Amino acid sequence: MAEDKETRSKQLIGNMLVEANLLTKEGLEKAILEQKKTKEKFSRILVRLGLVEEEGLVTFLGKKFNIPYINLSTATIDASITDTIRYDVAKKYLLFPCQKENDILTVAMVDPLNTTTINELIVETGYQIKAIIASETAIRKAIRNYYEQTGKRKGVTIAPIAEGIDVDKIMRQSSEAPLISLVNHILEEAVNAKASDIHIEPYEQTLRIRYRIDGVLYEVATPPKQMHHPIISRLKIMAEMDIAERRLPQDGRCKVRIKNRDVDFRVSTIPANFGEKCVMRILDSSSLCVELTDLGFEPDTLATFEKNINVPHGMILVTGPTGSGKSTTLYSALRTLSTPEKNILTIEDPVEYVLAGVNQIQAKPEIGFDFASGLRSFMRQDPDIILVGEIRDRETGEVAINAALTGHLVLSTLHTNEAAGSVTRLVNMGVEPFLISSTLVMVVAQRLVRKLCSCKEPYEVSAESLKSLGIDIWEEKTVLYKPKGCEKCVNIGYKGRIGVYEILVSNEEIRDLIIHRETSHAIQQAAIKHGMVTLRETAIRKVLSGATTIDEMMRIVAEAG
Repeated sequence: MAEDKETRSKQLIGNMLVEANLLTKEGLEKAILEQKKTKEKFSRILVRLGLVEEEGLVTFLGKKFNIPYINLSTATIDASITDTIRYDVAKKYLLFPCQKENDILTVAMVDPLNTTTINELIVETGYQIKAIIASETAIRKAIRNYYEQTGKRKGVTIAPIAEGIDVDKIMRQSSEAPLISLVNHILEEAVNAKASDIHIEPYEQTLRIRYRIDGVLYEVATPPKQMHHPIISRLKIMAEMDIAERRLPQDGRCKVRIKNRDVDFRVSTIPANFGEKCVMRILDSSSLCVELTDLGFEPDTLATFEKNINVPHGMILVTGPTGSGKSTTLYSALRTLSTPEKNILTIEDPVEYVLAGVNQIQAKPEIGFDFASGLRSFMRQDPDIILVGEIRDRETGEVAINAALTGHLVLSTLHTNEAAGSVTRLVNMGVEPFLISSTLVMVVAQRLVRKLCSCKEPYEVSAESLKSLGIDIWEEKTVLYKPKGCEKCVNIGYKGRIGVYEILVSNEEIRDLIIHRETSHAIQQAAIKHGMVTLRETAIRKVLSGATTIDEMMRIVAEAG
């Protein structure tokens, strides 16, 4: 249906251009064929193929749809207006604030008919939005000129290294070998900024270093390209990797002492077009094993979670995409469950964090010691609780279920979008529904959202604006919060992340649906009927409580489908 609508839209615009003698019929056919291949935006293809001049196209569309047009290249813009819309929002939706009068904000957009984006802007800014049209090229240029080159990239500057990593200064002032000092500085600043990953990326003329903080990548330095090989070689030496091998991917680990504590780094290199790209995962155990109360559970879902992880046997699954915090939730659960009376075994690939009082085993598929074979060996080790890093195939799923059937509590992860989808995933692997029905205790679906810093700014939103985003509120006006930025959050506006959870607890009705191979939708509806709070509803709660923003909520809604 959506594809038919999109096709009709392209045909309509194309026919209008042909009628206005701005495009030939042959050019229209060529553009439609190209769009089917590349899936690019139709207007962008027209310009890229040289079939239509961009500013002429935008002017024409503005007149046809009765939308005011602005040429940002020649217009006079008050630079202070850019404070009304954050850099990441402007870049994400390709829009630029042009004028503010009373409570009306005029915004140039590539797609001014996109009511969803306009509604989000109303909530984000607190202003009424007057949408006008401008070319994509002009908007991108304005974003560069008014945000990036003037240092107004809100939410991107990192305070501890606000001026970037001064490579020359570090190497001049170092009492150690300059290269060693530079690498140590990069690692230390990443840990100080609470980054999860460091990316070192070579390009033809430059070298870029980025940190991933709260799930978002931020550029922090562009050292001279000639520093690339020395930096990579130093990291390879630290991680006990082969510095002479540059043609194949390599993996390694190293430990660095930072601020009187040891921090582990997992190092991965791959051969890219202009040299080796390196990504370092920061394995800081202090950020992983946290109390259950600090994970972000709502009080009712926390009570449900705690109740079900304390059952004597059965299977508990945590599901979500990569980077959604599944390991943190499972390790925190194990920390709660770990007592001298219980024998806990885990099989992981890889073992990234050491848990006190837990027997952790590294899977080694290359020698035949995979999750399934590890689980079989566990049965002779008198376990009470077993954690399997991930159920990836039928064999692992069936061995895990058999362990749960024989009186053990089994915890594991799956990759699905929502809780009910885990049942379908197991069935698709070939696991028999009656086995799933007999053992499944609880499924936890989760995501992570960035948490607003204490410097957050309040703003009022009307009930009508919230309703357009699917949030029903009785009050005429609601106070929400948006990021501001301060020294505490290094000018990002967010500090840390919290979990958003959806907990499906098995019951008689759900077990019956599983046995009869019902759809995940049917299982989800049954769970909701029995009190399950969905990911979307939980994300809305976080927004209304002031913990996070509309932007973060919308991302969760998009990911959960």
